[in-house]
Amino acid sequence: MRFQHVCVEALCCRLPDEVVTSQAIEDRLADVYGRLDLPEGRLELMTGIRERRFFPPGTRPGDISSQTARDAIVASQINPSQFGVLVHGSVCRDQLEPATASGVHAVTGLPADALILDVSNACLGLLNGCLLLANMIELGQATAGVVVGTEIGRGLVEGTIDSLIQDDDLTRQTIKSAFASLTIGSGSAAIVLCDRRLSRTGHRLLGGVVRSDTSAHQLCAGDVSAEHHGDLRPRMETDSEALLHAGIELAATTWEGTRKVLGWDNSDVNKAFTHQVGKAHRNLLYQRLGLDPAIDYSTVEFLGNTGATALPIAAALGAEAGHLDTGDRVAWLGIGSGLSSIMLGFEW
Repeated sequence: MRFQHVCVEALCCRLPDEVVTSQAIEDRLADVYGRLDLPEGRLELMTGIRERRFFPPGTRPGDISSQTARDAIVASQINPSQFGVLVHGSVCRDQLEPATASGVHAVTGLPADALILDVSNACLGLLNGCLLLANMIELGQATAGVVVGTEIGRGLVEGTIDSLIQDDDLTRQTIKSAFASLTIGSGSAAIVLCDRRLSRTGHRLLGGVVRSDTSAHQLCAGDVSAEHHGDLRPRMETDSEALLHAGIELAATTWEGTRKVLGWDNSDVNKAFTHQVGKAHRNLLYQRLGLDPAIDYSTVEFLGNTGATALPIAAALGAEAGHLDTGDRVAWLGIGSGLSSIMLGFEW
C-alpha cells in the first residue's frame, strides 16, 4: 500500500491516574508465590514492567474515548464538519451493540454523514482503523477522520489475580498461561488523519504492509466465562514464549515487505514505535529486524501492555517528548495476536 494524500494531523492520549506496581500485584499473590516457590520480583524482572495504570472501577471505554477523540479533533485544528469517519478500534467496547463509536460520535459533535464503526483485531484495531481511514482519504471519500480507542485493563488483571488465588490445583507450569494477563494496563489514544491539502503539519503517511500467520491464532485467547470463573471479568490464556517467537518471525516478514513497498533500507529509518509488550519482545524484535533499539520510544516500563492503544500512545508521548524531528522517517511496527502484523511508514 502506498499513499500520496494522507497526513497525520494529531496524536493524542489519555492516561489513568491510578498507578499499580508489579510489586503490588505480587504482594496480592504472596500466598501463590509461596506455595509455588516463585521468586519475588519475577514479574518486573521478566517483563521490565514496574507499573501500569487503571481507570476508576466502572469506567466505560467509550466515555474515555469520547474525551480523547475530542482532544485530537481540537488539536488537529480541523473544523469538525470536515470529519467524515470515526473508528473505535480498541479491544474493549461498551457493549456488543450498538457500536461504541456511536456513543463517541454523539459526544464529539461530528456530522451526521460521518461513517462510524468499531474495528476489532486484538492489539491492531487502531492501526486497522488508520488503514481504513487512509484508504478513504486516498480515494477522495473522506477529507478527515479520527481513529480512537480505550483499553480498560483492571478487570482482566484483578480477575486473573483472584482466579490464581482460588486455584488449588495451580502449578508452576499452569500459571504460565496467566502470566501475560498480569502485564496489562489501561490507556486511551486517538489519531487524526486528513487529506494532504488540508494538513498544517505535513506529517505524511507513506504506506505500509499487512501480513498474517493465522496458524498461530490459538496462542493467545481472551474471553468472558462466568460459568468457569464465576464472574464476568475477562480472562486470557497466553502461550507467551511461543507467541513471542511466532510474532517476531511474522514481524520480520512484514518488515521486509514494508521496506520494499517504501523503498527503505534499515539505515533510512530514524525513529520507530512498536507494540509495547515487554523488554524481551522489544529487544528480540529490534535484533531480528536489524534496527537500532535507540530509535525506539518505550513506554512499557510505566504503562504495561495497553493493547490496541499501546503503539499510538507511545507515538503520542514520543512526539510530545521531542523524540521526533522534522524530516524523520518513522516506522510503526504493529503486531497482534491472531497473528497479524501491520507496519506503516511516515515522513515527519
